[in-house]
Amino acid sequence: MKLLKLALCAAVASTALGSAAMAQDDSAPTFAFNVGATSDYLFRGLTQTAKDPAVFGGVDMTAGLFYAGAWASNVDWGIETDLYAGVKPVLGPVTFDIGAVYYGYPDSDVKNAAYWEGKLAASIPAGEGTLGVAYYYSPEFFGKTGPADYYELNGSMPLPFGGASISGAVGRQSLARASYGVDGYTTWNAGVTVPFLSKLTADLRYVYTDDDAKIACVGCSSNKIVGTIKASF
Repeated sequence: MKLLKLALCAAVASTALGSAAMAQDDSAPTFAFNVGATSDYLFRGLTQTAKDPAVFGGVDMTAGLFYAGAWASNVDWGIETDLYAGVKPVLGPVTFDIGAVYYGYPDSDVKNAAYWEGKLAASIPAGEGTLGVAYYYSPEFFGKTGPADYYELNGSMPLPFGGASISGAVGRQSLARASYGVDGYTTWNAGVTVPFLSKLTADLRYVYTDDDAKIACVGCSSNKIVGTIKASF
C-alpha cells in the first residue's frame, strides 16, 4: 500500500511537471522573505520548543508554476532547517500543490531526526474564501520510526475589516510504528490573522491535540492559544 501511494504521487507529480515544461513558462523568478516570532512553535499540534517561544525566518522563490524555499526556526533540540519545492498547476477551479519537504536538524543530538515528506494538496474557491485538502507521506518519519501519513482538511475566509481573515484546519497523523501503543492522533486549529503596519501580520490561534498525542508524545502536546507575529517583504 505504501509503495502504491508513492507511485501514485510520483505519477501525478510527473504529469504536472511535464505539463509545466510543455507550457514553457518563462516567468522570471520572484523572491519573498519572512521573519517572525511565536509564543510556541507547534507542528501538527505538538510543541517543538517545549512550550517556549521561537523565532523563525525564511525565503520563497516562485517562477510560473514552480516554487522553492527554505525556512528555519529554533526547536527544543537545536535548529530546524526546512527545504521545499514543488509545482502549483491549476485545473479549472482547482489549484494543486505537488511537492516535497525536507526537515533537517544540522546541530541536533537527536539520532535520525532528519526526514522528508511528499506533498499532494488541492484547494478551491468557496465564496470569498477557500477550502483545501492535503496529504503528506514520509517513507521514514522523524527518528526513523517508519512510514507516516498526514491528512488535512483546511479552509480560510476573509473578514469584512482591515484585511483580516479567519482560518482553520483539522488533521490526522498516522504512524506505522506505534508509540506507547498509539499509532496516530488527531489535531485541529482555528484562529484569526490581522495585517498591520503594511508588512506585518499578527495571528492568534487555538491549537488542540487529542489524548492519543499526549500518550504517544509525553510532554509535547499543547492545547493552547498561540500568538505569532510575522513580517513579510
